Amino acid sequence: MIKIIMHGCNGKVGQVISNLISDYPDLEIVAGVDPNLAAPNPYPVFQNIHDCFVEADVIIDFSIAHAVPSLLDFAKSRQLPVVVCTTGLNDEQILLVENTGNSIPVFFSANMSLGVNLLINLAKRATEILSDSSFDIEIVEKHHNNKIDAPSGTALAIADALQDTLDNEYSLCFDRSQIREARPKKEIGVHAIRGGTIVGDHDIIFAGNDEVLTLSHSASSKDVFAVGALKAAKFLAYKRPGVYNMAHLLNQ
Repeated sequence: MIKIIMHGCNGKVGQVISNLISDYPDLEIVAGVDPNLAAPNPYPVFQNIHDCFVEADVIIDFSIAHAVPSLLDFAKSRQLPVVVCTTGLNDEQILLVENTGNSIPVFFSANMSLGVNLLINLAKRATEILSDSSFDIEIVEKHHNNKIDAPSGTALAIADALQDTLDNEYSLCFDRSQIREARPKKEIGVHAIRGGTIVGDHDIIFAGNDEVLTLSHSASSKDVFAVGALKAAKFLAYKRPGVYNMAHLLNQ
């Protein structure tokens, strides 16, 4: 039985994970951490992670960006593997996550959906084939009106993957409102839409001469992120120190 500390247990995805855990007989949430103690949980909940004394095998994190450094300090002090699912991290926080992998196993992905990560792999292959054939590349992401970061971490992860495929010869464009010129060839447009209760949609558009190819992923509930996080926890629990991601999980 793999014992989990759920960091951000009373957030939306934290609650989804708490409800799904019974479908995984080899996983158990033994403690939660959240400054909000309003939601009832069948496990003890601590407002500060450094007050958590419960023995565990791995931490799953779905919290907020500024809580991640303290989480990583705790994980290192307890030598606990940690699955970092929080989005909107800045460059300094991402570097901290990566450096923490020198001490403990860390799983870090911009999106925990298995489908999204397969989408990225497909988009990289499409880019290899189409970029030399006059195809322009645009990324469009749509999320609910409460999402505070834009573009989404997933959209940026897609863009980074495509830039790597293109040897970083392409630039990213987030706003064309002040540009009065034709679209450059070596450019990837990234667009964010916020509205309603959209869980998460991502489209990668390859627009060529007289034809358009669109690769799309749509999440209809937060369950897809919860399932990915639980699979990552099982994958990470007994790994050596290092930074792991969805590519490692999908290729195991």
